[in-house]
Amino acid sequence: MKANKKIGDRIKQLRDSKSITITEMAERSGLDEKQIIKIEQAEDLPSLAPLIKIARVLGVRLGTFLDDNDNLGPTVTRKQQHDSKSVSFSTKDKTSHQHMDYYGLSSAKAGRHMEPFIIQIDSIEEGVDFVLSTHEGEEFIYCLEGVVEIKYGAETYLLEEGDSIYYDSIVEHHVHAAGEQCAKILAVVYTPL
Repeated sequence: MKANKKIGDRIKQLRDSKSITITEMAERSGLDEKQIIKIEQAEDLPSLAPLIKIARVLGVRLGTFLDDNDNLGPTVTRKQQHDSKSVSFSTKDKTSHQHMDYYGLSSAKAGRHMEPFIIQIDSIEEGVDFVLSTHEGEEFIYCLEGVVEIKYGAETYLLEEGDSIYYDSIVEHHVHAAGEQCAKILAVVYTPL
């Protein structure tokens, strides 16, 4: 099953099981009804911020949308699995957020509070104005390859290979590859329930 469809199906299933209508979901999350419908039908998978809002309304962790099973013990993800399954949390509209492919490193772990990802970030066109996003929680980013630019509030940070940043996600931010080269990062996202 395509990852975007799996996430859309899980959201709809959880919403239905809690008897929450699309209208109620929109009111509680602050999202547009059309956007929620597109997410559930796998037509649109947005950045993490809307998914976190949906998870909050449903009373589940963000990882619930990506879980593969209910393993409560430790899980191991082998390096060859990093490239095998990705989820894209962006649209093709580069002015809203940069296209990124997320490779989950903990989808087999049930009950987790953090979401670790390897993220492949495509290069961007020069002069793109980014729309910053905000959500509850914290993020840790470690640059594995290339150069990453993080717009965080009024500041801009450049991370080269081996550099890292840890920040509060409630501050408006945007992560993208700097310049014309692609980049790869390890990101750990924490979102409180």
